[in-house]
Amino acid sequence: MRKPTDMFDRDYEWAALERFVSDEQPGATLGVVSGRRRQGKTFLLESVCAATGGFYFGATEATDAESLRRVSAALTAHLGPVSPFHFHGWAEVIDTLLSLGTDQPVPVVIDEFPYLAKANPELPSIIQEALRPRRAQRTNSRTRLLLCGSALSFMGRILSGNAPLRGRAGLELLVRPLDYRLAAEFWDITDPRLALQVNSIVGGTPAYRREFARGDTPSGPEDFDAWVVRTVMNPETPLFREPRYLLAEEPELRDTALYLSVLSAVADGNATRGGIAGYLERKAPDISHPIAVLEDVGLLHRDADVFRDNRSTYRIAEPLIRFYHAIMRPVWDQLERPGSADRVWRASRRRFVSNVLGPHFEQTCRDWVLYHADPELFEELPAKVGHGVVHDTATRTSHEIDVAVIGMADGGKPPLLAIGEAKWNDTMGEGHLDRLRHIRDVITRNGKYDTSRTKLLCFSGAGFNHKAQTAAQSEQVALIDLPMLYG
Repeated sequence: MRKPTDMFDRDYEWAALERFVSDEQPGATLGVVSGRRRQGKTFLLESVCAATGGFYFGATEATDAESLRRVSAALTAHLGPVSPFHFHGWAEVIDTLLSLGTDQPVPVVIDEFPYLAKANPELPSIIQEALRPRRAQRTNSRTRLLLCGSALSFMGRILSGNAPLRGRAGLELLVRPLDYRLAAEFWDITDPRLALQVNSIVGGTPAYRREFARGDTPSGPEDFDAWVVRTVMNPETPLFREPRYLLAEEPELRDTALYLSVLSAVADGNATRGGIAGYLERKAPDISHPIAVLEDVGLLHRDADVFRDNRSTYRIAEPLIRFYHAIMRPVWDQLERPGSADRVWRASRRRFVSNVLGPHFEQTCRDWVLYHADPELFEELPAKVGHGVVHDTATRTSHEIDVAVIGMADGGKPPLLAIGEAKWNDTMGEGHLDRLRHIRDVITRNGKYDTSRTKLLCFSGAGFNHKAQTAAQSEQVALIDLPMLYG
């Protein structure tokens, strides 16, 4: 298949779909494609169907009878039969779809499948029955049936546990947001500092540039503040209300007020379960369910402490929602008034750096270590990268580590490959390295990790002074700046 020229990246996803839909083996097969909204799943699947002559059907939130009428009309238009289709049940629809692949492999896409399953909960079982191994309609077909959906909690359950389609799928593809490096390329931003600032707000969601910001990209670092005011905080643009719509579109989020409060607590710096409960003035067990639901729908991410598995912190997974809760929601009434965005943004700059940009920079540093750093930096592949808290029992103090890199244990103590500190606005120097050396000594005394090869990493958005650069001549110290993160 030839990938469309106007499709940015998605080489991995396109190759996976190509292998699946062009598989010549006999028998109909099932694939599942999922991902958060606005990631380009529909564009990807429509392009696959266009390249191969496949059939695409996009479901809508409708009754079962209306959906049957719509798929009847779509198949009639696709096949052009002598008399139009009038399906009375989904078993007829699935059998007709399987018949499309009689002569050769043919992709058949049902997009937004959760809408159909919500109106007819028996649909997964109907598909399971149609794909029975010895059923004639399946064995005589080479239809490559792709079910797609944006409701991550539903799509995650569709192949799990005792679900009807468990064990039936030959493809399970998750379409993720663009990596921070790809996002900079997509937004056509070459300045790494500006790229990270923009990424901390809109993340790697492709639709936010093309459809929501209408291609408006900051012309340079000096244009960043004006860009925020005229796009994200402008009531006239779709980006302004997008965070609210993202929550409203999730079928699992019924008590919206409670979920909004949980996200606000995390955006305000209350990252632990106890901190969230305190912010909401509730007991910790009372918030277990909303936290679990937000994790299931992909809006909240739990990060385990690399030094203590029983301690976790939470972060908002979607940058635009984090920006909304940290900056926009507290002053929403003012922002809705035309002409107020500039004044509100100027007053919010400090909070933006501390609650949005700083945490995003730290996570970007961890992503760099995990996905982009040269393996030779640690002499082996990291097994775990995260953050954590180190306790010094001698002085009864605790030390936070922004970046901790753990290697694979080979019969002995797990090696601590590196510990690091990330500072967005600080020029880092010898004092930061002394702190890391002290923490390394504490970890050595605690005796849980092998620290003989532990390197000290300094990540800075503002650079390093001469003493830090001199210390970096040692093999145990590495300085990582913004150009290196985006290298």
